[in-house]
Amino acid sequence: MKKETTIIAALYLFFLISGSPARVYGIGEKTLIIGADATWNTIESRNGITEIFSIRPYPVLVLSSALRSGNDPSLDMALSFDEARPEVFTDQTGHYQLSVSEGVSAADRRLARIGMGAALFSGAIVYNPGAEDPGILGPLRITPQEKNALFFPGRVLRDFSIEFWLFPMNMENGEHILSWTASERNNQGEFIIQRIQCTSSKNRLQWSFFDFFDFNAGARRIAVSLGGSTPLVPKTWSHHLIRFDSDTGLLEYLVNGRLEDITYATSLGREGGQVYYPFIGQEGSFVLGGRFMGMLDEFKLYGRFVSNPEIRKYPRQGGRVETRSIDLGESNSHILKVEVAGGRTSNSGGIIHNEYTGNGTFRFADNSMIQFFIRAAESPYRWTGVEWRPFIPGAELPDIRGRYVQIAALFYPSGDGETTPYLDEIRIIYRPDEPPRPPSLIAAIAGDGAVDLSWRSSSDRDVAGYLVYYGTSPEEYFGEGALLGASPINVGKRTSVHIDGLQNGTLYYFTVAAYDRIEPLHIGPFSREVTARPLRTIE
Repeated sequence: MKKETTIIAALYLFFLISGSPARVYGIGEKTLIIGADATWNTIESRNGITEIFSIRPYPVLVLSSALRSGNDPSLDMALSFDEARPEVFTDQTGHYQLSVSEGVSAADRRLARIGMGAALFSGAIVYNPGAEDPGILGPLRITPQEKNALFFPGRVLRDFSIEFWLFPMNMENGEHILSWTASERNNQGEFIIQRIQCTSSKNRLQWSFFDFFDFNAGARRIAVSLGGSTPLVPKTWSHHLIRFDSDTGLLEYLVNGRLEDITYATSLGREGGQVYYPFIGQEGSFVLGGRFMGMLDEFKLYGRFVSNPEIRKYPRQGGRVETRSIDLGESNSHILKVEVAGGRTSNSGGIIHNEYTGNGTFRFADNSMIQFFIRAAESPYRWTGVEWRPFIPGAELPDIRGRYVQIAALFYPSGDGETTPYLDEIRIIYRPDEPPRPPSLIAAIAGDGAVDLSWRSSSDRDVAGYLVYYGTSPEEYFGEGALLGASPINVGKRTSVHIDGLQNGTLYYFTVAAYDRIEPLHIGPFSREVTARPLRTIE
């Protein structure tokens, strides 16, 4: 007895450290690993979830903070800067073309406010002395390439909004964050320059609109300006939004969702006057970071008045992952529990904060959380009507059985939207329902057109019956013609059977397998093969 215990312990230790995705967890139990060094390849669907590599030694699953404009028909320009190189920065709407110089580079997700990257500006100044307007070109220039772009020449705009995230290094006076320049001739034939400028002054942003708002096809133009009242903190992300309401002429500037300044593009300079509408001149282009050192992220242009800007890093609705149907190898496998490792993480100006945990409710003090679900079935395709059941990681599960299992997880951010929970590893601990062992001492006695087959019962206690296989070639049991039916013959719990209707002179091969009480039949391995040749007897 002592020797057997030592052997079992040695085998247990071997499987525990073997490193395979499915490992022995205890005597008669196994564990299947998702994530960590086993990767997340079993994840079949991801909604609002991505993988990142900077939290743990292996990739973890977190909420995605990527561009979340969805199918907004008013979105006219969307620069996420998530591309790995500045030369491939792209307007995701396809309305505008980007031209990038050496003054801009790509920052990775650790520095970005949203998504996988940001545009990093060095403060370089680029001029165009040969042009009629030798203004600042800047390292990133944006020009319309489709007629349905809001800022395509000749258009008269209605509502519009411009928003972006800003990360200044020092916020010095005179930095050019954004500018738009176009040319036009007024009713007198005079050449004028239209401008939108966003510059820094005393740690605040100032917005100026020169000859941009127009009345009666160029008869009159006005200049309007707005400024922030809240100082911007260097090396800190802040959200900026300019929005225009064409019904009233209202022009507003918001920082981090708070109203900073308002004005009216009207004949009276207040509500109630004749509204001046934005008119887009010729050869217009945007310039970002013309004289700016820092980062920009998620630059967007809308053809509407954005009333509720989304300034949270992670979306309120969270995200969801779901594994594919994972094969545990045996029918009626009993899922005992699911252990989970992970935590929560946040990124503030490139500084990553991480709290690691495992098992439990996965609810954190800032209200970020993950909720887990499980379901099991005998078929990988028939999930209709199979209910998802919530579970607490590490806790013993109710009676959940099946050959195939799926895990789902719902991720929710913190209350302020700045923290995401993450998953590092999932371990499914289960006990496979091994099929019954085969019967022993199988014997075959030939008769006239028949064979008598007998065997000793399987040693398993849950045997529900036996299947008798027969054929005319070794290990090929496709026999037909027996009065009891084609191979295999279900003989129930009997341990002997008389099989007649066979051909005399033909050598038959037989084997027997036991099955247990599970539906569909959980059939065990074959017994040893025996042979018999029926012959006609002498009368």
